[in-house]
Amino acid sequence: MLSNPLIATVLVFALIALGEWLSIVSRARVPMLLTAMVGFLILTWTGIFPKDILEKSQFAALGAILIGPAIVHMGTMIPFSLVKTQYKAVLIALSGVIVSAILILLIVPLLFDYPTAVAGVGPISGGIIALLITSEKLKEIGMTSIVIIPALVVAFQGVVGMPLAMHFMKKYAKVIQAQLDDGTFVSMGGLEEESEVTAAAKKNPLRSSAVLKLFFVFAGAGIGTLLGSVTPIHYTLWCLLIGIVGLKLGVFQSSELERANSFTITMIGIIFVVIGTMAGVTPGQVLTNLPAIIAILAIGSIGISIGGYTMAKLLKWHPFKGMPVALTALFGFPGDYILCEEVSRSCARNEKEEKLIFNELLAPMVIGGFTTVTVASVIIAGVLIKTL
Repeated sequence: MLSNPLIATVLVFALIALGEWLSIVSRARVPMLLTAMVGFLILTWTGIFPKDILEKSQFAALGAILIGPAIVHMGTMIPFSLVKTQYKAVLIALSGVIVSAILILLIVPLLFDYPTAVAGVGPISGGIIALLITSEKLKEIGMTSIVIIPALVVAFQGVVGMPLAMHFMKKYAKVIQAQLDDGTFVSMGGLEEESEVTAAAKKNPLRSSAVLKLFFVFAGAGIGTLLGSVTPIHYTLWCLLIGIVGLKLGVFQSSELERANSFTITMIGIIFVVIGTMAGVTPGQVLTNLPAIIAILAIGSIGISIGGYTMAKLLKWHPFKGMPVALTALFGFPGDYILCEEVSRSCARNEKEEKLIFNELLAPMVIGGFTTVTVASVIIAGVLIKTL
């Protein structure tokens, strides 16, 4: 029965739906992704889910295709005028991963050894690409005994990072509400602005077609993927840039996938991919490497938080705004977007306030996430792995 793709999809989807329900009733105290990922591990370890349930579902394969279009869509939510103001988010994100790397390289070798520290530094600064760089080099030099460390760090870093980031984001949402109440709130602005070209495009009947909207987003993602394959710049950065520039030029409208009525199914597909990062992790692997993993995650999270807090203070950002930006290193996309949604939904007192909180959180979180996961982690992993 579980070999049926639809049945397998429904079962995994049930975990996501349960996570969404828990997030709503707990007012975002329990992140949806956390429930889905931990639930998936428990069900596969106990044999209730077959280990290849995601392969049987085939929905994760669709999700992998949808990553590029989703990132183009996120670019259409961030006007070019706002990008120029987000250099502080970049500096805060970089500060977090640098302090984290320094602390891990200083402390972990004292507890274990230097290769163990290097195995964890790159992945905790970001995601899959850093994991691949680290794992391939460890296999190449014969250190297969610690190859599992970067994989498990990537698998569990979101479990640590998402609740921590959500805690600070909810505190910052209360700061925004207090400023709204006393009349001192100053918006970053920009997210609700649309270019004249975009406004004119809305009147064009061809641009009102959901099919054409969807095609333009996929075409943009295709171009980004092609550029990523022929340049040193990762395709996700190209997709983000195409979305931002396309919005400015009027090729896209703001929040294009939502206008095409396609964003929810896109996010569900990507969440299937994220859950898949936990596949193949066994209880034995976790237990054997648990001390090193806990040390790397704890020291890394503390370092990221310290770096984010310090740079936020230097740049005159509220620490509760800056620290989550730095913590995006532990989960990246789509976690950053999902947390913005959950926090704004759970903290807002009305629809207008929900949109305002979401807009204030989204741009720095997304740009911080791309800074850490897509750029900084790859550079850190590439440099440090050569020292082994």
